[in-house]
Amino acid sequence: MRIALSTNWNAARHEAGELLVDEILGMGFDALELGYLTTEELAAGVRRKVEAGEVVVDSVHAFCPVPLGAPHGYPELYLLASKDDDDRAMAAIMLRRTLEFGASIGARAVVLHAGRVFLDAWYSKLHTGTLVNALENEGAIEAPAYQRLLAKARRRRTARVRKIFDRFCLSLNTLLPEFEKAGLALCLENLPSIEAFPDEGEMAMLKRRFDTPALAYWHDMGHGQVRANLGLIRHVDAARALLPFTRGIHIHDALPPTHDHLPPGQGAIDFADFNFYAVDAVLKVFEPSPQVKTTELTKSLSFVRRVWTQG
Repeated sequence: MRIALSTNWNAARHEAGELLVDEILGMGFDALELGYLTTEELAAGVRRKVEAGEVVVDSVHAFCPVPLGAPHGYPELYLLASKDDDDRAMAAIMLRRTLEFGASIGARAVVLHAGRVFLDAWYSKLHTGTLVNALENEGAIEAPAYQRLLAKARRRRTARVRKIFDRFCLSLNTLLPEFEKAGLALCLENLPSIEAFPDEGEMAMLKRRFDTPALAYWHDMGHGQVRANLGLIRHVDAARALLPFTRGIHIHDALPPTHDHLPPGQGAIDFADFNFYAVDAVLKVFEPSPQVKTTELTKSLSFVRRVWTQG
């Protein structure tokens, strides 16, 4: 079972891409995802390793390499699903740069944080943090007060998402033919918030509108668990429903309510329930916090291989 590791785990600790690659392969991983913290200098060293046949890059996380002039890597530096025309235009420019880089280094997918539906209004603050605070006060997602707040947030999101959806589709009309030509999939990642766009239903709508392998879903398991903790989805059910057009996954664990990027086996996810991701068609990428120790990571890699092979 081929499993990659996101270079976000160790990018800050290396100046040479060759050493970054050696550390990852030495832990038992089979490939890389070049994360949004990958600098031009690191990318050059990784490219030399790829050209020497020593490593493969399965995926690239936009925006990568870190854009020139940016203070640091950030996946939402610009949002392709934005109401602002200039923001969408800059996101498209940076995404094309990531696509060109990904194609040149042999990647099969580009992972994107598409955007957010912001819910705050001048007369009331309403966002994921509001839900988290309410959940901690009420103690359970089933509590009536929490359900009323969640319903209010859903109504406000529904009222605002259409403009974002339509503008996002205009961007995809232009970009997807370029991904098709390059042979890469543009993968929209689920995010751990109610603001996240697209949500699971909107992802399905986008696939019905754009029936091409150049557009796909990327399931982040830790983010999915956070969404479940907030009462937004049933995690396993949502993952199964989107599996037919899931190109890849981020593997990490999570604890309630929003503590994610933990090593698998240290959180609340029952990985045996997700053994349908063991198939070769799904790219598999560990995405732990940089604070996770090497020993913890190698142990969790063995844990996932064992659980999914047995399944």
